[in-house]
Amino acid sequence: MIRRDFLRMMGLGAVSLVTPGYAAAARRSESGASESRPNIVLIMSDDTGFSDIGCYGGEIRTPHLNKLAANGLRFTHFYNTARCCPTRASLLTGLYPHQAGVGHMMSDRGTDGYRGDLNRNCVTIAEALKAAGYSTYMAGKWHVTRFIRPDGPKHNWPLQRGFDRFFGTIHGAGSFYDPNTLTRDNTMIPPGEDFYYTDAISDNAVKYINEHKTSSPFFMYVAYTAAHWPMHALPEDIARYKGRYDKGWDALRKERHARTIRMGLVSEKWPLTLRDPHVRAWEDAELKEWHARRMGVYAAMVENMDRGIGRIVDALERKGQLDNTLILFLQDNGGCAEEYGSRGPVQPDPSEKIELKPMDPNELQFKMQPQVTRDGRTVRTGRGVMPGPADTYIAYGRGWANASNTPFRLYKHWVHEGGIATPLVVHWPKSINSGGELRHQPGHLIDIMSTCVDAAGAGYPEEFNGNKIHPMEGKSLVPTFHNKPIEREAIYWEHEGNRAIRRGKWKLVSKGYRNAMKWSRVARIPLEEWELYDLENDRTEMNNLVKEKPELVRELADMWMRWAKRAKVLPLPKK
Repeated sequence: MIRRDFLRMMGLGAVSLVTPGYAAAARRSESGASESRPNIVLIMSDDTGFSDIGCYGGEIRTPHLNKLAANGLRFTHFYNTARCCPTRASLLTGLYPHQAGVGHMMSDRGTDGYRGDLNRNCVTIAEALKAAGYSTYMAGKWHVTRFIRPDGPKHNWPLQRGFDRFFGTIHGAGSFYDPNTLTRDNTMIPPGEDFYYTDAISDNAVKYINEHKTSSPFFMYVAYTAAHWPMHALPEDIARYKGRYDKGWDALRKERHARTIRMGLVSEKWPLTLRDPHVRAWEDAELKEWHARRMGVYAAMVENMDRGIGRIVDALERKGQLDNTLILFLQDNGGCAEEYGSRGPVQPDPSEKIELKPMDPNELQFKMQPQVTRDGRTVRTGRGVMPGPADTYIAYGRGWANASNTPFRLYKHWVHEGGIATPLVVHWPKSINSGGELRHQPGHLIDIMSTCVDAAGAGYPEEFNGNKIHPMEGKSLVPTFHNKPIEREAIYWEHEGNRAIRRGKWKLVSKGYRNAMKWSRVARIPLEEWELYDLENDRTEMNNLVKEKPELVRELADMWMRWAKRAKVLPLPKK
C-alpha cells in the first residue's frame, strides 16, 4: 500500500504531501534505504519565565533539563504567543492561533479567529503523525476547547483530535491536588489518594512509554501545569528552597542576568531592564517571609516537573529508545504577573467558623478554585497565606514574575520579550552531534508542526475529513539542528490588542487595547502606536527607535496589517 492510499484509508481524503525534507533526506543511506523514524516527545511547562530553569540561567534545580541541553541544543530566540490557550492551539496545529480559532481564551467572541474552540480547518500534530503510522499519546493540560463538561460535546477533546490515549485536564487551571476536569481518555475521573498533578502527568507519560509496542514510532505531548498558579508543591520539595529567596527579587534578577550573560544566552550589551515600577524594591517590601515562601514553592513546582522529565528520559533509555527520540522542551508564555488569590485579607475570614463536608472520594471536581479540600479543609486565599498545601490557592506575584523573565520586559499577556521569549531545548542523539551548542536563529511555535512532520517524514493534508486545511505557517527547525539557516519573511503576534512583528533583527511592537477597535477597522495603524527595537543590539527593548526610522516602521506596520487580515486576527472582537 503506498502512503497516499494509506492516508485516504485514515480519513484524510484528498491530500497534498509535504516533500520529504531535510530530516528525511538525512536519514537515507547511500543505498537509498531509510532508517527508523524517530519517536517525538514534546514537553511544555506552564507560566514559567525565560530564566527559570538552570540551563537558561536559573537557580532552580533542573538537572534533567540541564543534561538534555548539555547533550542537545538550546535556542535563544524562540517564541510563544504570550498566553496559554493560543500557545497550545498554535503548538498543536502549526498555525497562528487565530487561524485555529483560538485567538484569545475559551469563549466564543463572535468572529472566526476567536471561537475559543479548535476549528476544523486545522489538523493537530497527532492527527498528522497518526496518519503516518505513529501511535499518539498525551498527558497533561489540553485547554483548546470551551466544551469541558462530561455530558457535553467532545469533538475537540484529545481522542477526537488524533490522540490514542489521554490523561489530563480539559480545562486550563486548577488545584494540583484536586484538578477540575481530570480525565482519562474520554471519561472524567476523581484524583484518588495522595494525588499530585505534576507527578501524575509524569507517571502517565512513563506508563505510555512502557506500554508502547516498539514496532512503530510514537508521538507524545506532555503538557505540565507547573508552575501556573496556585502555588502547590510537596513539603519535601518546598523544604529544599527554605531561605533561598530571602534576599528578594532585586538580587535574584541581578544573579540571573549575570549567569545568562556568562552562558551566552544574552548579550552583555543588552542592559537589564529596570525593575517593574509596580513592584516595590525588596528592601521596602512588606511580608518578606511570605514573599520568599511564594517563590520557594514556585521553584519547588519546577523542580518536581524536572524530576518527572528525568523519569520520562529514563523510561526511554530503558527501552533503548532514547537515541532515536526527538525531545523538545518549551514554555507556553512568560512568567505570570497575575496576583490571583494574593491580594486583600485572608478569605474565608479565619474568625468565622465554617463547616464544610469532605468531598466524596468519587465526586468529580468542576471548580477551578475548590472551596474545600477532599478531606474537608477550607481553601484559603489572601495576603500572608503561606502557599504549598491543598487548602491554599494563590499566585507567586508580580515581583517574582519580573525575576522569572530576566532580563526582559513585561509578562504573560504582552508581546514584548518578557511575554513571548521561551527556552527551547532540543535533544536527539541520533541526529544532533554537537551537544551543548546554542542556536540564535529566531523561531516560533508554528515551527513545531513543520519540524515534527519533517523529522517523521510524514505528510501534511490539504483536506482532512472533508474540511480544507490551512497550509502550515512554520518552518522546519531540523536544518538548524545541523547549524543550517532557514529563511522566513517574518514572525507575527497579536494577543488582547498587544501586537508585534519581527523581521530579522527588527521588532515592531505595541501594547494595550487603546484605540484597538479603531485601528482594527482602518487600513493603517498610526506610527505613534508602535515601538521599534533593534534586537541585535537591544533585545531588552530599552531604546525605542520609532522616531529615527519612520519608513521602516511604516513598512513593518503594513506587513503586520496584511498578516492580521490574512490570519483572522481582524476584525478584533469587542473586549
